[in-house]
Amino acid sequence: MANLVGAFCTAHVPLIASRPGVADKKQVDHVMEAFAKIRTRMTELEIDTAIVVGDDHYTMFGPHCLPRILIGIGDVDGPHEEWLGHERAPIANNPAMAEHIMEYGFDHDFDWAVAKALTIDHSTFVPYLKVIKELDNVKMIPVYVAAGVMPLIKPKRCVQLGEMIADAVADYPGDERVAIIGTGGLSHWVGAADMGKVNEEFDHEMIDMIKRRDIDAMLALTDEYVLETAGNGAFEYRNWLVAMGAVKNYELDLLCYEPISPWVTGTTLVEFKFAA
Repeated sequence: MANLVGAFCTAHVPLIASRPGVADKKQVDHVMEAFAKIRTRMTELEIDTAIVVGDDHYTMFGPHCLPRILIGIGDVDGPHEEWLGHERAPIANNPAMAEHIMEYGFDHDFDWAVAKALTIDHSTFVPYLKVIKELDNVKMIPVYVAAGVMPLIKPKRCVQLGEMIADAVADYPGDERVAIIGTGGLSHWVGAADMGKVNEEFDHEMIDMIKRRDIDAMLALTDEYVLETAGNGAFEYRNWLVAMGAVKNYELDLLCYEPISPWVTGTTLVEFKFAA
């Protein structure tokens, strides 16, 4: 069977790919060092496939189709956004494993939307660019949840989705070594009057909940509170919940937290180190 052996979460703010230099150099260097640490850990863990969890930003699907959960099982390329400054190019998927996760989900009450061809946006392209692309022969399975555009997926369902993905990986007959990467957040206001604001207090409270794996506390957060306190971009903690749901026991390694106003984000990168 395949083994889920790694789990990470990273910011996916598009300025990381398009204009990183608009931010303070020391902060940028800290973020890039954290991405490098993830690459090192992925290499140490001998990862073959990374399942990357992102969310559409009214770029890929809206308004004609707004999937709650989607998996890419075929051709993948990216990025969708030309303004990121990176030429659109093919990205290696793992179709056999992706189809297995799809079918396993169907058999366990998860009605996936399915993309047989998918052009990914920055939410999964940024971690691809900064981690996966720099590694040898690591494939990427893109998963999207409704964490950026209304109507939003329920946070509890994100935890359940992560649990199901972990079970599906364990049920896969191959011998791949797999990582899951949640993306996005933390506090940021997208296209709003407060764009550029970062709520460090909220971010540290969220990091503390993640450190304790206090999923109940995270599920108790209302959308109204998150929107008012941390902005519409903070809804992306749902993507992190998918990764947390996939890992039952972990010790959190906070690789980086930088409140970067020019990037409009409380920029956070972590590893969930598996505990016995």
